[in-house]
Amino acid sequence: MKRFGLAVLFLLFFTSIANAKMVSIAADLVNMRSGPGEKYSVVWELGKGYPLKVLETKGDWVKVIDYEQDTGWIFKSLVNRSPHLIVKKKIVNIRSGPGTGYKIVRKAQNGVVFQTLERKSGWVKVKHEEENVVGWVMRSLLWGW
Repeated sequence: MKRFGLAVLFLLFFTSIANAKMVSIAADLVNMRSGPGEKYSVVWELGKGYPLKVLETKGDWVKVIDYEQDTGWIFKSLVNRSPHLIVKKKIVNIRSGPGTGYKIVRKAQNGVVFQTLERKSGWVKVKHEEENVVGWVMRSLLWGW
């Protein structure tokens, strides 16, 4: 019986991690604060599309964590469910197709944010809105959804 209970807890834990709600910044520049309210200090300023994982909600505020494990609070109306990814490695290749055999069209550095367009066999088609770059990046080099 104990094994069954542990198996259920294990399954629930990993199911909740897999289903963690992801959001991205909806406005051009948003303050991430140290607590759930405007009286709290600003810890980071985040740009449009920046992906975050929701840890909890409190009223009109969401506590979030980013790819570098920084946490803070953002007013709920300033995030949305638009899928975005961020480069988590020092530098990544952006390719013309979903595979290492495709031509490198650009490179992107750590912290660059992309809109998610399509997923295919461990690769993601992304778009950088400001530079109008579209290409494929290996999914494991990115964080977000």
